[in-house]
Amino acid sequence: MNWNNLLSPTRIRQKSEQGSQPSRSAFEQDYDRIIFSHPFRRLQDKTQVHPLPEQDFVHTRLTHSLEVSSVGRSLGKRVGEVIIQRHPELKEKFSLFDFGAIVAAASLAHDLGNPPFGHAGEDAISDFFREHALGKEFQDKVKPSEWEDLIKFEGNAQGFRILGKDEYGLKLTFATLGAFTKYPCPAFFPSRDKKKKSQKKFGFFQSEATHFEEVAKELELIPGADSSWCRHPLAFLVEAADDICYSIIDLEDGCRLGLLSFDETVDLLSGILRDKLDRKKLKSSSGLNEKLGTLRAMAIGELIDASTEIFLTHERDILQGKFDHAITDLCIFRDSLKQITDISIQKIYRARHVVEIEASGHQILPGLLEEFCQAGEHLLSKKPSRKYENLVLLLPEEVIAAIQKKPDNYYLMLRHIVDFVSGLTDKHALSLYRKIKGI
Repeated sequence: MNWNNLLSPTRIRQKSEQGSQPSRSAFEQDYDRIIFSHPFRRLQDKTQVHPLPEQDFVHTRLTHSLEVSSVGRSLGKRVGEVIIQRHPELKEKFSLFDFGAIVAAASLAHDLGNPPFGHAGEDAISDFFREHALGKEFQDKVKPSEWEDLIKFEGNAQGFRILGKDEYGLKLTFATLGAFTKYPCPAFFPSRDKKKKSQKKFGFFQSEATHFEEVAKELELIPGADSSWCRHPLAFLVEAADDICYSIIDLEDGCRLGLLSFDETVDLLSGILRDKLDRKKLKSSSGLNEKLGTLRAMAIGELIDASTEIFLTHERDILQGKFDHAITDLCIFRDSLKQITDISIQKIYRARHVVEIEASGHQILPGLLEEFCQAGEHLLSKKPSRKYENLVLLLPEEVIAAIQKKPDNYYLMLRHIVDFVSGLTDKHALSLYRKIKGI
């Protein structure tokens, strides 16, 4: 792979670069388009870790995405500065700010496809098709590859689908779409190797397979087996930005909620801060906010430095498709990050209030899918039913129009219904479930 192709500012369904201005690159436009989009705004009421939070300081998917984007921009610029020195031919068209803007935009969008109730929501949608009687009935009405999409709902693939929808008018550059896709392979992937980080999950549904193939060809990603490709190099930085933020900031939230003591938090971060941790100076700070803010900033700075070093050390292997690891798994702080993750799973992610709300998600999302999938069938069959005629009216106009456009395609009908349900915010999903169930 080569950087000239990987940094393509061309947009899908456009033959050439359009709209770039000297003061605002195509990649900066990508960032702006995402931040003003409807799917991005919905993240303000979607779970990060603590569902339906009553406290005003706990992170949502929106604040998490903004923070990941900020870290991603720093990583991109730091890496870009060195890469442009290594490849002087790039100076004519690109700067370190282009690297930063691409990673910032892709990082900003990285959670757009997440459903209500976080990762529990992903499992709940998958379980509807795998385990519920009505959901299982659809298996005979779709192709095997399409069924894999339905029984393995994946937020990353849903995010790629959202970015390609005409209704949102995003039309991002090929470079940003490539950097966004951490898992450039489909769900139906017989030769998947989960030892490879890029194949641990999947990044696009069958409905977007042709779309991603176009992206891969434009960027000249290295092809693999079964409609898979090597990652865009900047996808490693998007992943690192996400890993850094959820490790450090989820720990911060856990401390604020009293799930971890302040002393425990300091001890966990000491493995990253090492000799830069001045415990006496920390004690002189006036309050918890100041103390946690100082620790957070210092830890993130150290992790950005370490991640940049790993990427630049392995740049040649990354471009040749020989590198397939999470950057944070190789950095000097990997043991400390693993310890933080282990404690977070034990004390934060499995806290009682988190588990209780996630359990409700396993009731709410299958309940919504059960009703609206039958409403979708009603649209296809046009059999009279007052109940489902009313439910159809609760669907967005664009969903109804899309289903009616392909009246013989059950897979696309189900895909549109899942779009609707997975796009709901936590509170909207709860409210809608109560209304249609008469609660």
